[in-house]
Amino acid sequence: MQPTILTMLFLTLPVWAQLPPGFPIAPQAHAPRISLGPAAAQLGNIKVFESSNWAGYAVVGEEFTAASGSWTVPTVDCTASPYGSVSFWVGIDGWNDATVEQTGVEAGCNGLEPYYYAWYEFAPKAGVTITSVPVKPGDNISASVAYSYSVFTVTLTNLTTGKSHSTTAAVLDAHRNSAEWIVELNGAYGLTDFNAVRFGSDFTTAEGTNAATDSTTSGPIGAFGDRVQASVIVNKQIEQAVPSFLSIDGTSFTVTWWSR
Repeated sequence: MQPTILTMLFLTLPVWAQLPPGFPIAPQAHAPRISLGPAAAQLGNIKVFESSNWAGYAVVGEEFTAASGSWTVPTVDCTASPYGSVSFWVGIDGWNDATVEQTGVEAGCNGLEPYYYAWYEFAPKAGVTITSVPVKPGDNISASVAYSYSVFTVTLTNLTTGKSHSTTAAVLDAHRNSAEWIVELNGAYGLTDFNAVRFGSDFTTAEGTNAATDSTTSGPIGAFGDRVQASVIVNKQIEQAVPSFLSIDGTSFTVTWWSR
């Protein structure tokens, strides 16, 4: 029996788009930052870099032991990229090296409608879906990564529902030389239209978030001075996701989808 045209089209879709409704979603893979070099426009005194996969803020240093962040889950629009995806997360490492210890929220489109789920990952190992913490647009999320005695602990909490998840792992090759608050393009089908995502306590009222600790500094992003860096997602010389200036208190910012 010859396959029909509809069957052939169906089999060309991403694997997760072929699953029936209600089937558990496998986490999209995440990756360290892929740098394309310095951006033409800078954010004041903050160094801004172009990247094919990361937009947001990072702080660089040595021996990071903590990073925390918060954001409001945005509503995604599947019109422009019906199979696109996007991740919002907090992590340690990955800015200039090959590991990332991270946790966050994935949003995307299955061809018909949006989906959302929480996840964690100790890259380069595969990510894991956090099924015990459902997420939806409008939920306020807090997340943290902590390091102690050779072990990383990642914790994600849905502040709106009160549900939380925490897990630990050793990452032998971790350098601990950066902390990040990131929007990531991590799929092959384009960056989903998320309109804008708002990071930090100015938007979520989660005190002490969008902060980090390394060997010399402990405080919000802005406390790291000239060690604060930013990234813009660029594809074919077109900006797709762009961070705003930091708030006056150095804690909060917005990343806006520009992929029109």
